Amino acid sequence: MQLLIVTGMSGSGKSCVMDVMEDIGYYCIDNIPPELISRFVDLCRQSESVINKIAVAVDIRTGDMFAEIYRSWQLLRSESDVNVKVLFIEASDEVLIKRYKETRRKHPLDEKFNGNMHEAIKYEWQQLSQLREIADYYIETSNLTVSQLKENVRSLFLDKSSDSMVIKVMSFGFKYGVSTESDLVFDVRCLPNPFYVEELRSHTGCESCVRDYVMSFKESQELFAKITDLIDYLIPLYVREGKSQLVIAFGCTGGKHRSIAFAEMMAKNLAEKEYRVQKYHRDITKDRKF
Repeated sequence: MQLLIVTGMSGSGKSCVMDVMEDIGYYCIDNIPPELISRFVDLCRQSESVINKIAVAVDIRTGDMFAEIYRSWQLLRSESDVNVKVLFIEASDEVLIKRYKETRRKHPLDEKFNGNMHEAIKYEWQQLSQLREIADYYIETSNLTVSQLKENVRSLFLDKSSDSMVIKVMSFGFKYGVSTESDLVFDVRCLPNPFYVEELRSHTGCESCVRDYVMSFKESQELFAKITDLIDYLIPLYVREGKSQLVIAFGCTGGKHRSIAFAEMMAKNLAEKEYRVQKYHRDITKDRKF
């Protein structure tokens, strides 16, 4: 079991880090009391669901309970089946104060220090110093944008940053409505329609006979090549901006033939490039006679 403890200064970007960890497949819990971490790990061991990657955010928000974090870390490190790592996030005092002013949020220690932000930050540093010394990973966010922070986190925990993004390739029929969930929509109604070939009408683009017919035309081959070039160019840009899901949709008239053929081929193409791909044919069963 992989357990990542995310900690650091309030306002340094821990929430953003936890968003990324969830996107890349970790079970995430924010603001958990340190004493409960071991109990949660035990629950995961006993669960029928396989939970083997966990990220927990622990910081000064837990109040006096935070003092138990170091002991909890030592206890978890002694367990042979748990690989415990600590990720420490911080930023300069000036940047932290600026962020709180911009967001108009109160520091977790605001009441303890009567609104004195400098004293609150100083005290928090003191409480976190021991964790900072044992941290396996460290990110200083003072000069990072949100996108840059996300990219930093992905580079630490993924073999490829593109693994953080799921690409959903779908087909649909325009006569049932345009796909509203899609980021990229390609209209392939300009291509010859297998619906008008009697022996292909009852088949779908999932079958090779329909795909072979669709791709037997030069314009189909050229269109697929151009769309592929565009998507190959766009994916790294979406990854860099921290997008966790990209939906690519192909539409034809009924959503049975051309759109499915293109979606199937694109999904296969992206899977071969080792992207995380999902397929979905929205209208494949519409008007089907059973």
